[in-house]
Order: sequence, then structure tokens, then C-alpha cells
Amino acid sequence: MVNKLDYNHIHDFIDLDYKKCINIQKSLINQISLIPLSKEVNVVAGVDLSFYKEFGLAIIVIIDKNFNELEVKYHYQEIEFPYIPGLLAFRELPVFLNAWKKVTIRPDIVFFDGHGIAHPRKMGIATHASFFIEIPTIGIAKSKLYGNFDEPGNNKGDYSYIYDKKDKKIGCVIRTREKTKPVFVSPGNFITIDEARYFALKFSTRYKLPEPTRLAHYYSQKIKNEIFPRRNANGKI
Repeated sequence: MVNKLDYNHIHDFIDLDYKKCINIQKSLINQISLIPLSKEVNVVAGVDLSFYKEFGLAIIVIIDKNFNELEVKYHYQEIEFPYIPGLLAFRELPVFLNAWKKVTIRPDIVFFDGHGIAHPRKMGIATHASFFIEIPTIGIAKSKLYGNFDEPGNNKGDYSYIYDKKDKKIGCVIRTREKTKPVFVSPGNFITIDEARYFALKFSTRYKLPEPTRLAHYYSQKIKNEIFPRRNANGKI
């Protein structure tokens, strides 16, 4: 029998409003632990979420340290929580957790297409998800949500730190490809800022996005088109 991954039930996703969501985020902040990794990293996961009308689709790709694909799992379902900046985890986590239950290979790190602690309340999708799955997480975002930074150099590997309003480091802006817009990397939980930067670069190839989230995004678009066929010019499927 295949052993599938489970997760901790940290809180419900039923009957949530703006105030309840903010209170949940604030209650978790003090539990963030940016500690050094305690084990070697051999297997990582990449997570991407996309939407089509009222449906959300979560993709989880598992690869090893040599970039070999080991597993691809997905789940889609109707999404009830509205789009509210700063609260996207409440919209995305339910579908992600249902996809997570289908995964059979436990990764050492999970990369999320989104933010970690580089968030107004330090509670981006990578951080919020970490409490459920209890695995080190990293947020990889294509644009800034929160914080101040200086533009890094133009060479691959150049970076600068992101700071919050109290001038505390909350992440890095990294050039993963020469003369290409940088990515915004922040730890989710159970990993340090510099380790998040190191692994974001370690798993970057010739593309802008590190391979875990690049592959997850690729499969997200591929599977979404298979599940929800594109409409033609006349509006027919």
C-alpha cells in the first residue's frame, strides 16, 4: 500500500471573514522559526496554483537534487474564498492540502510560487503552509509584495536583501539569470534567509524561475488546459 502524506489540522477554512483571517495570521507569527536546516537536501517539491473561473488547481512536482522528476500530483476544486491581497493563503491552501494528500514522496524542502515572510504579516503562502506540512518552505515570487530593497547586479547570482519597515531582513532579491528581472525569495519557515537564497540559486538552471516552481507552473498550465479546454472564438468548447 502506498503511503500518502498527511498534514496537521491547524485551523478550519469554513466561515472565514477578513477579521478571522487576520487573527489567524497574527496567532501564527510567533511560531515562525527561521532555524538552519538539520538534514541534507536530496528531494524538493515545487508548488504552483492557478485558477479557472470558480476552480482552483494545485500542482505539486517532486524532483531530486539532480533535477530528475520523481512525482507529479494535482487536485482541483471549487474555490469559495474571494481574492483578497494579503490573504491569498486562505484561498489557495485548501486545494493545495488536498493535492498534498496525494503525494507519496516526502520532500526535504517545498518551494512555493508565492511569498514567505516577505509579507505585511509575515504570512505568505509558503509560511502559512509550513504549519500544516511541517517541512522547511521557501517562497519564490516574480514580484514584490512587501519590503524595501536595492536592485541587485545584472549577473546570475547577484542579490540584495529585502527589509521590512524596521530594517529587518525578510528575504532576498536574486538575479537567477543574467540581464533578466530578479525573483523575490523569502523563507517560509524552518529555514534561514541565506539558506533560502542558496537553494533558490542551487535549483536554478537557464530559466528565470528555479526548477521546482518552473516545472510546477509548466504542469499547472498543461493540466489546466486538459481539464478546462480553451474556448474558441465563438465561445464554444
